[in-house]
Amino acid sequence: MLIKYKNDYEKIAMGLLSFIPDLKDVTRINSAIKGYLDIDNRDLYLWKNEDGDFTGVVGIEDDRNILVVRAISLSPDERHKKVSFLILDAVLALYPDRKIMGTIDTTKLIEKWEMQKNESKG
Repeated sequence: MLIKYKNDYEKIAMGLLSFIPDLKDVTRINSAIKGYLDIDNRDLYLWKNEDGDFTGVVGIEDDRNILVVRAISLSPDERHKKVSFLILDAVLALYPDRKIMGTIDTTKLIEKWEMQKNESKG
């Protein structure tokens, strides 16, 4: 389940974002979070698993007809379970009228997710 970021979740979000290679130090993590809070068309969501634990984070940018997944990060024990696909499914459910795209860092994941979606349809 996706939950929109709020300040109460700051430490959780920081911990999850720290798994992204470019966000290893606190200053960069804080700057990333601030970017999602300060820029109107950006949002940060936390992923809560079926046990009620926060295990992932996704940062998005809503650009009219396109939704750009800027960042996605999971705790190490969740990475092998295709949780990222569940997160992307939930993002699509929140923004059903948008085409989901990726950045340089997230495009491969988005492509795999789309292929999996297309295979399950046909």
